[in-house]
Amino acid sequence: MSGMLEIENVYTAYDKADVLQGVSLKVEAGSITCLLGSNGSGKTTLVRSILGLTPPRAGRIMFNATDITHLPTHRIIAAGIACIPEGRKVFPKLTVEENLRVGGYQERSEKVTSTRLAEILQVFPRLAERRTQLAGTMSGGEQAMVSIGRGLMCAPKLLLIDEPSLGLSPRLVKENFNIIRRINERGITVLLVEQNVHQTLAISHHGFVLSKGRVAATGTPAELASRQDVREAYFG
Repeated sequence: MSGMLEIENVYTAYDKADVLQGVSLKVEAGSITCLLGSNGSGKTTLVRSILGLTPPRAGRIMFNATDITHLPTHRIIAAGIACIPEGRKVFPKLTVEENLRVGGYQERSEKVTSTRLAEILQVFPRLAERRTQLAGTMSGGEQAMVSIGRGLMCAPKLLLIDEPSLGLSPRLVKENFNIIRRINERGITVLLVEQNVHQTLAISHHGFVLSKGRVAATGTPAELASRQDVREAYFG
């Protein structure tokens, strides 16, 4: 069965040193697939490779049966991949609504943009209440909602979410992961890149563990949680 996103034997280097060494993984349409790994495992490099920011030196990346390995980033985004970067990067001096509209910049129809905006404000009622507030004055959890909402404004087929739990309190992490599950239930495929193992496995359908630039394990959440090496590395 072919996946929506297929990464095949990818090697990505900075300078001359390979960070990713023969990485292969598949994201099935309609799923939440997680990519687990500690700091320095190569997760960020893989995200950069998918988005064309640091293209692989070998291997290929297929998205909906199209080779996107060496496409420029704007073409990859136009093909239907949106990224929610780590650290909730909002435009602090723009309002909530302005931040969201930035995400739909490629859409030329104001009618389509307004419809999407209304749908996102329905998903995030708190943002609807604060649509005129400057994003920089909001809490970390609210900024995370703005960041996810902005990613949804381009109506992506695949949402790549990088470290959504970073710097959030346990309560907000739980809230954020519930939002990710709800987005997936609306038909959007999710690739979730995370260190927070418990919450991630709780909402994922399938997972991959990256270690030192290679895929060290793959399976369902139950399979990953039952593996001794994964337990030792992540569950302490």
